[in-house]
This record gives sequence, C-alpha cells and structure tokens, in this order.
Amino acid sequence: MAVNVEQLGALERRMSMSVPVQDVDRQVDDRLKKLARNVKMAGFRPGKVPLKIVVQQYGPQVRSEVIGDAVQKAFTDAVKEANLKVAGQPRFEKKDGAADAARFEFSATFEVYPEVKVGDVSGKSIERPQVAVDDAAVERTLQILRKQRVTYAAAAPRAAQNGDRITVDFEGRIGGEPFAGGKAAGHAFVLGEKRMLPEFEAAALGLKAGDSKSFDIGFPEDYHGKDVAGKTATFEIAVKLVEEPKLPELDAEFAKQLGVPDGDLAKMRAEVRANVEREVKKRVETRLKSQALQLLLDAAPIELPKSLVQMETQHMVEQAAAELQAKGLKIEQLPFDPQAFETGARRRVALGLIINELARSEKLQPKPAEVRALIEAESQSYEHPAEVVKWFYMQPQRLSEMESLALESNVVQWVLSKAKSEDKPVAFDELMGATA
Repeated sequence: MAVNVEQLGALERRMSMSVPVQDVDRQVDDRLKKLARNVKMAGFRPGKVPLKIVVQQYGPQVRSEVIGDAVQKAFTDAVKEANLKVAGQPRFEKKDGAADAARFEFSATFEVYPEVKVGDVSGKSIERPQVAVDDAAVERTLQILRKQRVTYAAAAPRAAQNGDRITVDFEGRIGGEPFAGGKAAGHAFVLGEKRMLPEFEAAALGLKAGDSKSFDIGFPEDYHGKDVAGKTATFEIAVKLVEEPKLPELDAEFAKQLGVPDGDLAKMRAEVRANVEREVKKRVETRLKSQALQLLLDAAPIELPKSLVQMETQHMVEQAAAELQAKGLKIEQLPFDPQAFETGARRRVALGLIINELARSEKLQPKPAEVRALIEAESQSYEHPAEVVKWFYMQPQRLSEMESLALESNVVQWVLSKAKSEDKPVAFDELMGATA
C-alpha cells in the first residue's frame, strides 16, 4: 500500500488512504446474509425474513460498520508500513468528490509520539533529608493519637474558648432575605479547627450556653457558594451547648485501642515508634522522588502530544469529581475548572514518556521480586499484612499500580546513582507537617 504522510506540525500528521468500494460492498453483502439467518422480525419466523427486508432495515447500519472497520484496518496497516507510533486517537475524514469512484478515499489526522532524549543529570544535586525518630518524636505522635480520640463533655458555665465544641442554632440573611445553606439547628463545630468562616468563629468565641449574638459576615469573592460570594450577610446565633475536650489517658486502655491486646505501654510505644519510622521513611522517599523526577523533567524538554494531555486532563477531572462525590459534594457546588488540571496533566504525560524511555534504554523494568517487596512494605501498616498482600495479587488494577510504582522507584534510584547527593538535616515536625 502506498502511504502518503503529510507533516502538519512537530507531532501532527495527516495520512491519505483509500478502500476499494468493491471490497466494502462484498463485506456488507456477506454480513447482511449472515444477519438474515438469525434476525427476528414481527410476522416472520427466525431466519425466514426476506433478504430484501433485512437490507432495507439494517443495510445503512451494516454499511457504516463495514466502512468503519475497513478504514480502521487500512489506517492500522498504513501506520505499520510507515513505521509510525500513534499517540491518542486519529480523526478520520471522508474525502468528498474523489477522483476514483471505485475507491472510498479518506484522510486520518493524528499525532505521533515525540523522540525522548533523557538529559544528563550527573551535574545536578539532590538533598537527602536526615531525620531522627527519637523519644520526643514518639511522644509527639502519641499526643496526636490522643487528640484523634478526643471526647467532649459539657463544660461548667464559662465562655467558649479554642478547642471547645459548641452547638448552635443560626440563621443568616442577605438584604433581609434568607438564603440557601444559611440556616441550621443544633450545628456543632470545634472552635479553632477553621471549619467555619473566620468571622463566624470569632463571633462565637467567648459566648456561653444560652447566649445569643448578631453579627455580619462578608463572604469572599471566591466563596464556593456562588449565590452568596462577595455579599454581606447578617447572622443570628444562639449557643445551645459548650463542651470542653477530654483527652484519653496514656494507660492500658489506650494501648488496647491502638491494637496492643494486653495493654502493655512499652509495647505500645515500640509499635508507635515502628509506625513513625515507617512513615518517616516514606516521606523521605517522597521528597527524593519529587527531586529526582523534577531533575528528569528539567533535563529533557519534550514536545507533548496534545491528545495525550487532553486525555490525561480528562482522567484527572474524572478522578477529582469521583472524590468529591464520595464526600457527598457536587461539582457545581465548587469552583471546579477543568483547565486547572492541565499543568498537572502535562507533567504526568512528560514524566510517563521519560520513564518509559528510561525503562527501555536502561532496562529498568521492575522484577517480580521488586514488586513483591513494595507490596509487602505497603501491607505492614495494616493489621493483617498477609491478607493485604493476597488482595493486591487478586486485583489486576492494583497490581498494575504497584508495578508502576516499582518502575518509578527504579527510575529514582537510577537518577540518584547519577546525580550528586547532599545530606540535609530536617526537623521531625517539618517533615511530618509537609504534604507528602
């Protein structure tokens, strides 16, 4: 087959092809005859519907399917012959008024994968965080675990303060009119957790059970509720209950809550230390990974196929939407701009291309044992690690994700072996407070 490929841009191509009309007609005829053997139609027994009626009923649909299959096959064969690696989906267009009536002529517009050249990272530096998990770090972690298990009890009559949980009735009005979401009864929140607008918390601070107050709140211009964004509302608040926090004691009962059956405090601290060390290791690896991948991106500028960026953007949008829905929220309730995902999508696509090239050129594809080690390490944070390992191997999608992580790990190790590294002491609180 003679293939005519036209270069439209750095990665965009257009290919002209044709399919013999005679071949299409023959395949349409064959499919309709096969269809007639089993088709069901009112007034006829199965397989007894006259071919003429079958053609009238199904002819256009079958012809469209045959042409689609023929075009796809012709494109696949032409791409193989031209030795092209197609990125994304091609766009097919029929050529009207073709010179040869015996052939169905069409064009396919598509993008090809770019050539990826991994740059030299040997002169670059990477900081290796050095973090000590000492007794003080364990105690701070225990305090966090206590706060996670806080309970609340009615406080003696006093003013509400940060850390207290207060229960209120409130109603807001804009221009004297109520608005959606501006009223609630028995609404509880903890002062200082910033789950309410700052002005709302400030107004409630210092009130006692039985107190009421009127105050104004100016909603930010970028507030997620579009109906009230940029407007000022007057709220009436009535405090029903003020409760103070009660942290659990560091005793045997607390140790049992953390999974130590006999309540041994020494065992509890040992397990907490092991968990903290595991988490510190993960966060250090995350920082190293971030630096290593950024080095690769900086050293290998790539022209990215628009189709792949669009596909990845759409995938990220769908993921974000699913997460919102899982939390009971709707996209229309939030400032949700799909274009905001494009930068992240471009990064993912670029890294994917670079990682795949390194996997090929440096033979970094992970071995089964490397994937297994990663899965076993992940399972250690669960109560029954062996069951978690088995679950991963029973879930093809999850196993594929772990294989991808293992490949990334190999790529990071390759970068670390090439780049210069410098140890950098990092405070425990700084590392644990950072976003992983």
